Amino acid sequence: MQRFAMPTALVFAAALALSGCAAGGGGGDTAGSTEDNCTTVAGHVRDISNGVQNTLASATSADELEEYLEEAKSRVTEAADEAESDDLETAVDDFAATLEGVGEYADGLEEAPSEEDPETTTLQQDPDALAEQQAAVQEAAGEVASVCSAEEE
Repeated sequence: MQRFAMPTALVFAAALALSGCAAGGGGGDTAGSTEDNCTTVAGHVRDISNGVQNTLASATSADELEEYLEEAKSRVTEAADEAESDDLETAVDDFAATLEGVGEYADGLEEAPSEEDPETTTLQQDPDALAEQQAAVQEAAGEVASVCSAEEE
């Protein structure tokens, strides 16, 4: 069942990203454009944040988690490149730094046989450490959204 969750999440995230790009339009006044840009970038970061948090909780192998984190870091770099304001770019860079911390956490995880099926391996995670990593990712994504709220005022 877990194997279907990841592709579904990726398809959903891709659809959101495409709809965000399509909604961005072109031309128009620059104030609206900056707000649209901020909303689009914040949406990308939110999607990445959700994916990282879900993958942290459901990854069954260190390789799977590492591969997803590398993809997430690449997507964050693209989001930072899209940022049109210095504050937004800084917030996205801070989010990227948080992902680096998650990567360091993930490097320390070990695989062990599953209790339900000894033929299957799972990542051994401390629930408190996992919750701490997820909270850090969520908080960093929230900071990006806060920049957009401040720019709208």
